Amino acid sequence: MTVDTGSTNVPGASDAIQHPPGYRRRRGQNWFFLGLTYASYYLCRYNLSPIANELKADLNFTNAQYGAINSGRDGAYAIGQMINGLFTDRVGGKRAMTIGAIGTIILNLVFGMTTWTAISFMLPALVLIRAADGYIQAFGAPGMIKINTAWFRRRERGAFAGIFGMMINLGAIGAGQLGGILATGMTITIIATTLTIPKLDWRYMFFIPPVIVAVIVVLMNIFVKNNPEEAGFEVEHDEEPDSNPNEKIRLRDVWRKIASNRIVWLVAAAYFCTGFVRRAIESWYAVYLQDAWGADRTSGLYLAFVWGLPVTAVIGSMASGFISDLWFKGRRAPVAATLYLAQTILTFVALMLPHHGGHTTAWIAVSIIILISMMCNSTHSILGTAAAMDLGGRKMAGCSSGIIDSFQYYGALLSGYGLGALFDHFAKSSASTSGPAVGTLSPTIWFGCMIPFGLAGTLLMGYLWLKHGKSGMAGT
Repeated sequence: MTVDTGSTNVPGASDAIQHPPGYRRRRGQNWFFLGLTYASYYLCRYNLSPIANELKADLNFTNAQYGAINSGRDGAYAIGQMINGLFTDRVGGKRAMTIGAIGTIILNLVFGMTTWTAISFMLPALVLIRAADGYIQAFGAPGMIKINTAWFRRRERGAFAGIFGMMINLGAIGAGQLGGILATGMTITIIATTLTIPKLDWRYMFFIPPVIVAVIVVLMNIFVKNNPEEAGFEVEHDEEPDSNPNEKIRLRDVWRKIASNRIVWLVAAAYFCTGFVRRAIESWYAVYLQDAWGADRTSGLYLAFVWGLPVTAVIGSMASGFISDLWFKGRRAPVAATLYLAQTILTFVALMLPHHGGHTTAWIAVSIIILISMMCNSTHSILGTAAAMDLGGRKMAGCSSGIIDSFQYYGALLSGYGLGALFDHFAKSSASTSGPAVGTLSPTIWFGCMIPFGLAGTLLMGYLWLKHGKSGMAGT
């Protein structure tokens, strides 16, 4: 067994960390297949938003009913994070991610087949199926974080969180691109052969992603190791000088240790704010395009969201992670507070913009929304991944991740049915006072609801930043 002792005596965040020969290459293989697996989860998670308008039209759903499907998934995901995070610390990260993958494959297929039926209880059925899918997918994040906490030392985790954000956003790009292909069809030329993919029904968004997940999860089980010891290495973590880092701790002891840490709950509260804004954009951008600008899945504005949201999320995640590691020596709160403040300012700008008019105005509005998303996806990475790893360590990372990530989805819960009901109410009020409403999504309500969460996140992370100064306490 090769031992990695790593030194931290040289100034700087991570330049003094040394690894034995072969370690980085083996770790890179690990997180590549792990990242690919979590990206495939996103294919089955982000496949509803691109076809929101078609689903609403074909099934005769209101905004509130469409939002209820999202809220069902997000609420169950939040509960699943709390429970599954504990179990992940017992069963191991790879097994947890496999359970989640198999579950989401089955439930996406069931969702798609259900929408082709004529059952009288369509909405409750879809909410229930999507909720079950949310719960089972909640094995994914704790599993991923559990494994990578063992492979990355504390002062490498911010940069890792950014790089890993790049991997998982491949799933978001894939889901958006697939939505566009289904709407328009596609022609592929291979040497002298032309392959034509016809326009397909929106329901195929729930049949194609599960096939991809099935292939990738097999590769993950072949190539991923739960910890360095399984691959013949050993890593000494500064915050855990224990002689047996892979010791299994009783569930109640894990819960007591993590839940008694005040910093965990402050980070979780900030992550609640991230969850609302992040999902408010992800769940409603296609509806916004249709209602405000008359743009569908074949438009350039839709393509801008499909690529802009994940690409800027990658840039923001990587930059915030490296800045946290290199400039703040592994501290997360200073970077997160700055991001929340920038997000709030951008949301105020978006609120002031006219969301009607010409082509140029539409592109300006979409660009600012993408920048808002970039800010909250950066806090998503630095708090949900890096801070959770710091707070839990390799023994309790699953539980720490579960608590923190669950709060993100309690926030997301409000952005589904809650925003949908507000949009419907506002549209009815507008119709009763000034004739038929133009569209049903109100940009004023949309952005106005995001602003308080940006302010709250700024205050919470600003408090941790100032309270703990340069102490370097985990999670701050």
